[in-house]
Amino acid sequence: MTMNLTWSLVALGAVVLLALLAQGWWTARRAGPRRAVAGADTRVEPSMAGVSGDGSAAGSTAGPADPQAAPEALPEFRLAPLKRVARIDALIDAIVPMTLEAPVSGELLLAHQPPSRRAGTKPFYVEGMDVETGEWDAPTPGRRYSELQAGVQLASRSGPLNEIEYSEFLQKIGAFADAVGAAADVPDMLEVVARARELDGQAGPLDAQLTVKLRSNSVAWSVAYVQQVAARAGLVPGAVPGRMVLPSADEGAPPLLVLSVDSQAALAETPQDSVVRECLLSFDVPQSPESAEPFPAWHRLATTLADDMDATAVDDQDRPVMLQAYAAIGRDLEDLYRRLEALDLAAGSPAARRLFS
Repeated sequence: MTMNLTWSLVALGAVVLLALLAQGWWTARRAGPRRAVAGADTRVEPSMAGVSGDGSAAGSTAGPADPQAAPEALPEFRLAPLKRVARIDALIDAIVPMTLEAPVSGELLLAHQPPSRRAGTKPFYVEGMDVETGEWDAPTPGRRYSELQAGVQLASRSGPLNEIEYSEFLQKIGAFADAVGAAADVPDMLEVVARARELDGQAGPLDAQLTVKLRSNSVAWSVAYVQQVAARAGLVPGAVPGRMVLPSADEGAPPLLVLSVDSQAALAETPQDSVVRECLLSFDVPQSPESAEPFPAWHRLATTLADDMDATAVDDQDRPVMLQAYAAIGRDLEDLYRRLEALDLAAGSPAARRLFS
């Protein structure tokens, strides 16, 4: 009887010990960062699916998503063919025409182009009029050109073209013109700098980038977990560590949306153990065409990711972003689009993408 009681007490103690160990393991797991699920297939094509007319997410549910759940069927996402456009634009460039006595080859022009086609912070371009097509294009081997022109960008996000930058541009283009036997017709510096300041004054107030912060409501996330959930929502790895992007439908264009986490955490040797508590979802207004509906996609993705990762969308002052705030942002954005169009700088156009860079 005594022996049976002893073994019963030993067995009971073992059960209690195992229960305590299991509880401790579960508590530690819940307190640790939320990690990606190994083996979950997250390779899905980028998509704009799930966006309703008012920008809200269709069919989203509260609570963290199961990363192993099969993604919904998404429409095929195809890249549009690359469109060739003249790079030099009188709207945003100061242009230097260069006349030639006789056509020259593309090989000659390429051999004498400045090694760096920047004047300070401003890019500049050289183009030639193709003898056969009569169109302006970048110098290309095997082609011949009857006229030349160079254009330096009047403004960018770093500010307007200044006197020092314009002088550097003229120095480089002057040496190029002498080398290829061209005569350059140089615009007056004071007029060019005045144009640059005017353009910067008009465009500067229209520059906008919308960003919402997704902040964890409870446990932290591993970087791998954020990337896995983002991939299920249609994002793909960006060129910069810590960024996931929704690509533009136009080949070579900037991404439509960017989701970013701390770059140091993203560069850790073990992404599963690198911990973050927030990430940023943004889109660049002048870089994104209105027709691609970046704002509804931004709103939808912010809502979806917040639900899936148990997060709250907050502004730069950590105030929750409510539905009314999205509506107000949408109205302001509509006005901004119209003002950009009035300056012939429609969002997503080649000129806007160059100017707001």
